[in-house]
Parts: sequence; structure tokens; C-alpha cells
Amino acid sequence: MRAMRTPSAVLFVCALSITTSGCASGPRWTTHVAMPDERAAIDAVLDDWHAAAAASDLERYMRHISDQGVFLGTDATERWTKDQFRAYATRPFSERRGWSMRSTRRAVMVRGDVAFFDEDLDAVNLGAARGSGVLVRDGGRWQIAQYNLAITVPNERFEEVRTLLSGRANPPANAQ
Repeated sequence: MRAMRTPSAVLFVCALSITTSGCASGPRWTTHVAMPDERAAIDAVLDDWHAAAAASDLERYMRHISDQGVFLGTDATERWTKDQFRAYATRPFSERRGWSMRSTRRAVMVRGDVAFFDEDLDAVNLGAARGSGVLVRDGGRWQIAQYNLAITVPNERFEEVRTLLSGRANPPANAQ
């Protein structure tokens, strides 16, 4: 006996195939390397954010951070909400002592309205550093939702740095 096809069953199968094929093939729903237009917009935000810091332009700097944004600094105690970070940055920026960092390499991945990035930084006060974070697109505008600033330590120097941070004295180089 041959199965009957009802209009609702046909519609269900069509809707299901459209929905699943759209999700599987559309870049909006898959994580991908940022497309040129996405990359240009994200680079513009991050580059201008760094430029605003170097210019000690607090308002321009803060406009790039989402209202729920978080900044993670190099010290373990430095986890700031946007308002806390504004309070921290106000003094150095008002004294024209913003920080100067320039991205020398950046990788960006996007999934829908969320972008993940990591960048190597040439930081005047820190030397080689790394930034990583998340941007969210809201109303067509990318904003920083989280930024994590880290100082990189070469693997061959890690033990020395760990000893220094622990407060233990290093034995003299000529000690036996």
C-alpha cells in the first residue's frame, strides 16, 4: 500500500530541509575565519581602541567596550567591569599617560555576532605582550566584550620568572 502525502507532512519536510541546510551552509551559523568585510570592521575597532589609549582619549577608548565588557589585566587582581576600568583609566588618561600598544599580528574567528581574536602586541611599557578577547556585534557595531592582556614569558625563562614571583632568592650564579 502506498503512503499518502498530506500537505502538512510535505510542508514539514520542506521546512526541515530548508532550516537544516541553511544552518549547515551559512557562515552566520558556523565558526569561520573572519571574512574580509568582518575583518576590516573588527580590525578598525581594535586598532582605534589601541590608538585611543595611546592618545589618552578616554571617551573614545570606552566607546569600544560593551556595557557588560570586562578587561583582564596582567596582574591576577585585575578583573574590571567597564565602569571599574573607566575609574582605573581616568587618572592616567587625564594626565596624558595612556598606554601605547600596537598589534603586530592578529587572528580573528567569527560565529554570527560574536568574534574571537588573539593578537601579538608591541607595547611600549610592557614589551612583547599578547591580547585576546571577544567582540560582540550589536546593532551592526562591533564592541569589545572581553579583553585579556597578557605578558608572554619564553619557555626557557619560565623557571626563573616563577622563582622571582615566588619571592625565593635565587642562588648566586657561581654557588655550588
